[in-house]
Amino acid sequence: MKSKELKDIPVTELQERLETEFMRLVKLKINHAVSPLENTNILKETRRNVARLNTEIRYRQLNSVSEVK
Repeated sequence: MKSKELKDIPVTELQERLETEFMRLVKLKINHAVSPLENTNILKETRRNVARLNTEIRYRQLNSVSEVK
């Protein structure tokens, strides 16, 4: 998922996707601890997706606050 794609998505859906991606990351970490994953790049991609979602949500929060002032 690219950051350009995230700009068109409503905040509520972004938060839902964040929860989903975070739960996926937790499950992947647990699975990797029990038995190594074939492709460990999945962890990296998922971690970065979580960061992108957090960044976009925070950006919108800051813009909504600055618009109010």
